Amino acid sequence: MKYKVVVVSDSHGLKEELQTIQKRHDADLFIHCGDSELEESDPVLAGYEVVKGNCDWFGTFREETELELGGLRFYATHGHLYDVKRSLQKITYRALEVDAHIVCFGHSHVAYAEKNDGVLLLNPGSIRAPRKFSEPSYIFIEWNTPQQVHVHFYHPDGRKLDLFPYDATFSL
Repeated sequence: MKYKVVVVSDSHGLKEELQTIQKRHDADLFIHCGDSELEESDPVLAGYEVVKGNCDWFGTFREETELELGGLRFYATHGHLYDVKRSLQKITYRALEVDAHIVCFGHSHVAYAEKNDGVLLLNPGSIRAPRKFSEPSYIFIEWNTPQQVHVHFYHPDGRKLDLFPYDATFSL
């Protein structure tokens, strides 16, 4: 069986894009890493596992969540509580504490994927206001076995983004 996960972050009020991304992908799990700036009750967020970002003033989103799918354990948080703009050390330590294989976070608006201390760290960038790279982005993850995880970056319009150096297969 092939497992699929979509990860978005920092949509900052966008609605149509979140709906389009969800309709585009037949995924098992949709994760929003915060700063949606939408209320929890907004139907646009239905189907997304959402965590609270530093700009999410409405509702009571969780600060973090842990999810399991297809032999992998995901940890999702926005990143501001772990100072991810400065270093990924704190968030890596947190991932190790909760025994996560994959960490999904946002906050910096910088697309990123790298394995650190055996943990795959993923930042989908921002679908509204990207930094470092000019293209807005989100992540599509797929795997048949937990040992080979394929990470792909996409533009909200559906184009696969090959300009990112992080689009790769990771062994976990």
